[in-house]
Amino acid sequence: MKAIQAHSFGGPEVLQLDNIPDPEPGAGEVLVDIKAAGVNPADTYMLGGAYAIVPDLPYTPGGDAGGIVAAVGEGVGGISVGDRVFVATALGFNMTGCYAEKVVRPASDVVVLPDHVDFTAGAALGVPYATAHYGLFARGGAVAGETVFIHGASGAVGTAAIQLAKRAGMTVIGSGGSERGRQLILDEGADHAVDHTSNNYIEQVRELTNGSGPELILEMLANVNLAADLAVVAKYGRIIVIGNRGEVTINPRMTMMKELDVRGLAMFNARREQMEDIINDLLAGLSDGSLQPIIGRELPLADAGESHRAVMQPGAFGKIVLLP
Repeated sequence: MKAIQAHSFGGPEVLQLDNIPDPEPGAGEVLVDIKAAGVNPADTYMLGGAYAIVPDLPYTPGGDAGGIVAAVGEGVGGISVGDRVFVATALGFNMTGCYAEKVVRPASDVVVLPDHVDFTAGAALGVPYATAHYGLFARGGAVAGETVFIHGASGAVGTAAIQLAKRAGMTVIGSGGSERGRQLILDEGADHAVDHTSNNYIEQVRELTNGSGPELILEMLANVNLAADLAVVAKYGRIIVIGNRGEVTINPRMTMMKELDVRGLAMFNARREQMEDIINDLLAGLSDGSLQPIIGRELPLADAGESHRAVMQPGAFGKIVLLP
């Protein structure tokens, strides 16, 4: 089969399209013919060799995928050949193997897709939607009636968070760095969209909350925005750090005066039972139409390097997927 392989750690240039043997499912495993593979920023961090998970070389990146079950191993129940499925990274935390034509996973980490959900949408569920859900509710304690500011809301996690927050009865303010991104934020149901490249966007967020600030902030780039988040969040508020690419200087007194919580998020720290509940809730949202993954760009598998460059660029717009 064709698969993207990294034979060394580095940038997008180290990714190459290889022919490797087809994987075969063992006991309790399924083989999935991949129709779409999701690209996540974490894939680029892992490729750089400095991520919390360091795979053995050579390896095939990618933990998210949608596809069709091609074979099942001994002892597998509940999943059959021909089922339309997505690989639920949040269940098994295996973030490799999906930039390929086929992948093997434990049957317990593969979930049947609702009939109306296509494979590209399935490839957007495992990391972005599970992360957004975990950040909003398990880590963020979001409740109906609160205001959430999603800082960087036009990407895959951000658009997922908008849909989940509106479904939960929250007021949503999202920030985006482009006019196209801000329109997407509004199209996905946010009540307001602000331009985080503007010098006064924090004042706009404050005004939109009648001066009190949002109770909850989801932060996708903490090394750039955390100080601004501390300034605008409401008293007793919570800031959830979902993304970060470096160090930042802040004044800790801000956390004292408002009695704030700044909480980190790493999805692989969640308990299996938590993630099973999250996946079940996501399936309910997919089934009733309240959750609809946004696919911003589709690229052929051979362009995996370009996908890694694109996913790290400003102006995020939905999910990037690779098509084998």
